[in-house]
Amino acid sequence: MRPRAPRGVLPGALGLALCCLCGALGPWRSGDHGWKKLIMVHHWPTTVCKEIENACSDPPDYWTIHGLWPDKSEECNRSWHFNLEEIKDLLPDMKIYWPDVTHPPNHSHFWKHEWEKHGTCAAQLDVLNSQKKYFGKSLDLYKELSLNSMLQKLGIKPSINYYQISDIKDALASVYGVIPKVQCLPPRQGEEVQTIGQIELCLTKDLQLRNCTEHGEPRSRRWGDAWPARATDEGPGLEVCEDGPAFYPPPKETNH
Repeated sequence: MRPRAPRGVLPGALGLALCCLCGALGPWRSGDHGWKKLIMVHHWPTTVCKEIENACSDPPDYWTIHGLWPDKSEECNRSWHFNLEEIKDLLPDMKIYWPDVTHPPNHSHFWKHEWEKHGTCAAQLDVLNSQKKYFGKSLDLYKELSLNSMLQKLGIKPSINYYQISDIKDALASVYGVIPKVQCLPPRQGEEVQTIGQIELCLTKDLQLRNCTEHGEPRSRRWGDAWPARATDEGPGLEVCEDGPAFYPPPKETNH
């Protein structure tokens, strides 16, 4: 049983304690921003361009980084603004592996969004507690996971033929030892199947791979970022893929 503070002492003591706590929390004093896992999010540029109904200008023909997201936590410190100078040493790799595929000349706006929405929360970990660490470690993880080459080795390549989502998940699980999350655009009018757009691999706070969904955990249909606003409001956005066939679109537009 906790001892009862003498009357008249509690308000002052509580105020002092809260003051100390706020100072200790530093960047995260604006509320409870607890999270349990990190999500390494890869997206397929061809589908990005389709989702926002943007022709895009020569998008990459390989999976690129969408972000490194703590689950269930966003915008943990709105005063910790993005500073491009802090990651200038990373820019050559950032432009290749973490491009803004919809606005290629202006990558920094995308990076600013990712830092301020997700990076400020990930920074609770010492290994990610600066902009250079956050973006640098994200690049390291992207290279270590090597999703592009893994898909190639598994024989999963962009094609006008359809894949079964369960086959893709099982194949990736056989390589990584954990169950990934695959997200799709639902079929639009005149389309037969969903379109693969995003693959997520999840990590513990120790940056070890883990399943993206625990047994018994409800399936979350959407989380994280939407891509920039679509040219129109027609059609649903990205969702967790339904079991069944899916289109993995080749970089050049193919009717299906």
